[in-house]
Amino acid sequence: MIRFPWSKRTRPKTRNGGKGQVPNSVKERTEDELITRNIEDTISYLRECFDYSDDFIIRRFHVMGEVPAVVCYFPPMTDGGHQEALKSFMTIGNRMGDAPDLGKALKNMLLNDILFSSDGRTDTSLQMIVEELLNGSTVVHVEGMDEAFVFCTRNVEKRSITQPETEQVIRGPREGFIENLMTNISLIRYRLQTPDLRVKINKLGKYTRTCIAVCYIHGIVNPALVEEVQRRLSLIEIDGIIDSGYLEQFIEDNHFSPFPQIQITERPDKAVANLLEGRVIIIVDGSPLALIAPTVFSQFYQTSEDYAERFLLVSFIRLARLLALLFSLAFPALYVAVISFNPELIPTEFAVAVAGGRSGVPFPTVVEVLVMEISMEVLREATIRLPQQVGGALSIVGVLVVGQAAVAAGFVSPITVVVIALTTIGSFATPAYNAALALRLLRFPIIIISGMFGLYGVMIGLILINNHLLSLKSFGVPYLSPIVPGNFEGMKDTVFRAPLWWMKRRPTMLHTLNHTRVGTESFNELEHSKQNTLDPLTPANKRGGGEGKDGQSSSNNGDSGGDHSG
Repeated sequence: MIRFPWSKRTRPKTRNGGKGQVPNSVKERTEDELITRNIEDTISYLRECFDYSDDFIIRRFHVMGEVPAVVCYFPPMTDGGHQEALKSFMTIGNRMGDAPDLGKALKNMLLNDILFSSDGRTDTSLQMIVEELLNGSTVVHVEGMDEAFVFCTRNVEKRSITQPETEQVIRGPREGFIENLMTNISLIRYRLQTPDLRVKINKLGKYTRTCIAVCYIHGIVNPALVEEVQRRLSLIEIDGIIDSGYLEQFIEDNHFSPFPQIQITERPDKAVANLLEGRVIIIVDGSPLALIAPTVFSQFYQTSEDYAERFLLVSFIRLARLLALLFSLAFPALYVAVISFNPELIPTEFAVAVAGGRSGVPFPTVVEVLVMEISMEVLREATIRLPQQVGGALSIVGVLVVGQAAVAAGFVSPITVVVIALTTIGSFATPAYNAALALRLLRFPIIIISGMFGLYGVMIGLILINNHLLSLKSFGVPYLSPIVPGNFEGMKDTVFRAPLWWMKRRPTMLHTLNHTRVGTESFNELEHSKQNTLDPLTPANKRGGGEGKDGQSSSNNGDSGGDHSG
């Protein structure tokens, strides 16, 4: 059962003092209004809240055959548990001879001796009863009691756990987050079976009352980071939180930067890895994408598969990704600058081929590249939005037929098509979609500047982007850490990935309470204690199964060639 912070009478602080939090017609009534002993008062209050909702059920019955009671629930949100709770109340009379006095004795008997539900509890606040009903719980109020019974019977349809769509890997787990909050938390707890994992659940949204889970590892994360995340969440005032992207736009540091300052993921293993580094994970009920805070730029060209493979191979692949990232940003601008202002930089043979391909093209190079870039963006967007069966056919038609027809008609040159195609492929090599989107956006102003000032314009654009990256922070962490400011320990996991046993400490930029993540002494003992147990050439190897001396196999290794008869 979801235990919300205000179940213990503590609510997140808001600028309006917590007013206007109940999404119904009685939201102006006082928050501290308590349940009375008369069930008619409770029924009238709930009817005032939900009277116009045809899916809200209020059913009267008797406890022990004589005590009036009422059960309330929303059938579309329950799993049938309300029937078990109702059965417990209505069958008491068959087992009990005399009803005890109304009051505390009745409550204790019902809660501790009669009710079957394992998560039943009581509450005294009318507003909390409304909150629980909207969450899918079943509420029972017995005449003469100033508390109501609350049973968690929530059951919302959800899709099965499948492979992540946007973060696919060859080596690694094949399960991803879904829209159900409790399922996502269970996927994290499955991998982090430690009592130090903390999950704090809040509710945001005036009408949606969306559950927001803040996850961190106590003893590793810096407490100031958790407090800052909770503070920023508590200051959000909005009608509804539909997706984790809503929170991202509120709590990020720079709202006008194209670069994301909070990373998103739909992989539980990636979320757990960031928790172990000392970061905070924010999960929104109804969204399959979790938020990771804080975030630095180097994380956007890294994948969870990088830590499952050997470091030499991963370092090469990561370098290729980084080059593709830079390639997708600056290659069209460099092409425009060289063709328009500095054609002498091109080798003679290649310059002749380029000039021959551009003969007959009526547009300047910058216009030609911009038209092709815009066309590619439109084609990419259309491919994403169309149904899967049609999208694949459209991409093939757009790339092959339209591109070839444009070249044949003389609108663009063949070399321009090649440049745009290579640039698009480079943008696809960036693992993070939101970071690739930022680079696609910045590509257009750099192309325009390069068409105006040549290579000087390209350098000016890159310098401005670099200065902007240097100015960004994510919850106080410099965006280009650990490169700027430099930190040798952090540089082991940037462009190249060092072996896991070399990365002994957690990222210094996160100021974690526990810095060590790899035991040095145990690894040294492991290295020095390795034995070639099954090596046939090891002296006195008595574990071999051969017939030779010291456990060694015979020299012929079972070879039947040659004459051994005589």
